Amino acid sequence: MSATILIVEDEANARKHLSDYLEAKGYATISATTLQEARKHIEAENADIVLLDVQLPDGYGTELLAETAGLQPRPPIILITAYGDIDMAVEAMKNGAHDFLQKPIQLERLTQSIQRAREIVAMRRELAALRAQQRRELNFVVGKTPQMKQLVRAAQRAAELSVPVLITGETGTGKEVLAKAIHQLGPRKNKPMIAINCAAIQPTMLEAELFGFEAGSFTNATKRKIGLMEAADEGVLFLDEIASMPLDMQAKLLRALEEKAIRRVGGNNTIKVDVHIIAASNRDLQEMITKGEFRQDLYYRLKVLDLHLPPLRERKVDIPQLASLFLEQLNREKGMNIQEIAPEALEVLMAYDWPGNIRELRNTIERAMLFCDGERLQATHLMLDAVPH
Repeated sequence: MSATILIVEDEANARKHLSDYLEAKGYATISATTLQEARKHIEAENADIVLLDVQLPDGYGTELLAETAGLQPRPPIILITAYGDIDMAVEAMKNGAHDFLQKPIQLERLTQSIQRAREIVAMRRELAALRAQQRRELNFVVGKTPQMKQLVRAAQRAAELSVPVLITGETGTGKEVLAKAIHQLGPRKNKPMIAINCAAIQPTMLEAELFGFEAGSFTNATKRKIGLMEAADEGVLFLDEIASMPLDMQAKLLRALEEKAIRRVGGNNTIKVDVHIIAASNRDLQEMITKGEFRQDLYYRLKVLDLHLPPLRERKVDIPQLASLFLEQLNREKGMNIQEIAPEALEVLMAYDWPGNIRELRNTIERAMLFCDGERLQATHLMLDAVPH
């Protein structure tokens, strides 16, 4: 990894000596002779690492060290002085100095210190890239509305604390994407996230899918199978379309959540599990409770935090951002290079009510790209069923 080092030193020979040595080692260098010049470079984020002399014409390097304490990210700062003592070194390290070197500088010691600083910079870059990727994924559900930004803040808090979350909203509003974001934002991100669509599993097989089964427990059960809840241990279990779960299975799920344990179908042993539960529904669960179709105790067990994703027709201000995001994603996936969406095409997208919500918008952009031969997506590329009549 390459790195740029800012050398803050007013003595010309010392400055040149350091610059020549570091450039020979493969680093890029920039120089400053005063605190004021150094501040400008740091504010402009020109430097990855700072070599900072303590005695400078317009003040002490320790002043700059204190000034940069709140910077995010703060470049590793290595203090250099001919007047240093143990007390100054200790104080500098308390204030966040990466290292403290005395003149005359031992070049081997300097090399080691910069290498450690470079490793810190590399880790920060990797973390920044990961966070940028997560932000792009979150953009799928964030947008510009205060309601959505508040929802994502609540989701981030739920992720940190691993509390049960119930995500509600119409089909296509991004419920599973939000669930994946919660997984990635929390302490369980390196553990599995297992998803199950409760509406896609036959009611008679749902228990076996969730809890697993022992060999011989029913016809065709020739060997033991681990259930999804056990597979998600220490991670996240996403229960999509929870409203489709039969009442008897709801009771078994509630017991498993309360006891933090399961029992495989046909088995006698209790297996402890630690899962962060995220459930989703496109139906009104409270109305289902009134009709006796959903258990109230399970409902409150699942909705420690209730996150409602509004339909796209109620957040049309986000359509340009979402459409651009999908264009960027699909360009990467398909190896295409469509640069932008024409204003006329955006007007068409904004005028439509999107009964299929965000999913329909993405599908519309993908379909339109198939008919685009240039670098701009035009209104004529949109299919008729994506245009209001």
